[in-house]
Amino acid sequence: MLFRRREAESFLARLRVHLWPRRSWSRSTRYVVHRVRRLSATPHAVALGFAAGVFVSATPFLGTHLIVAALIAWVIGGSMVAAVLGTFVGNPLTYPLFWVSTYEVGHLMLGGGDKQKAPIDLWGGDFQSSLDQLWPLVKPMTLGAFPVGIGLAALSYVLVKPTVNAYQHRRRALTASREAMEAR
Repeated sequence: MLFRRREAESFLARLRVHLWPRRSWSRSTRYVVHRVRRLSATPHAVALGFAAGVFVSATPFLGTHLIVAALIAWVIGGSMVAAVLGTFVGNPLTYPLFWVSTYEVGHLMLGGGDKQKAPIDLWGGDFQSSLDQLWPLVKPMTLGAFPVGIGLAALSYVLVKPTVNAYQHRRRALTASREAMEAR
């Protein structure tokens, strides 16, 4: 293979890179922004796809984000590549914020004030328990993910569409000026 490592990385090394980038978070963020701007789809499709990815990032179902984001983007006519890139908004730094906000919003939607909140004991083995014990935690998070996800998706759409539009116009203008220079 042309671009393959001579020695394969260990599982722990790959896991570490997925949780914490080699260079920095800012470099990884710039890379994702650059990739989104360079997509060849219309700005509307790119923004829709990215918004679908951001929406799915707010859900508590971690293992399904990429597939669900691509399916949602396909259904609404967005870019599936942008949807996958939009799921990167959910990362180890933002997941705690998403989870707390979705739990609080879901708890309020379920009648919040008068009901007792489910006790969350991360060290007591809640995540190794059956669904019956996890449901009081997952139910409000799932319900709260809809308004939180829609809000985040709307914000990302408003930010991504003009960015991609401006980038594509600038790129077309540069290409046209290069062609004009070569024609002389």
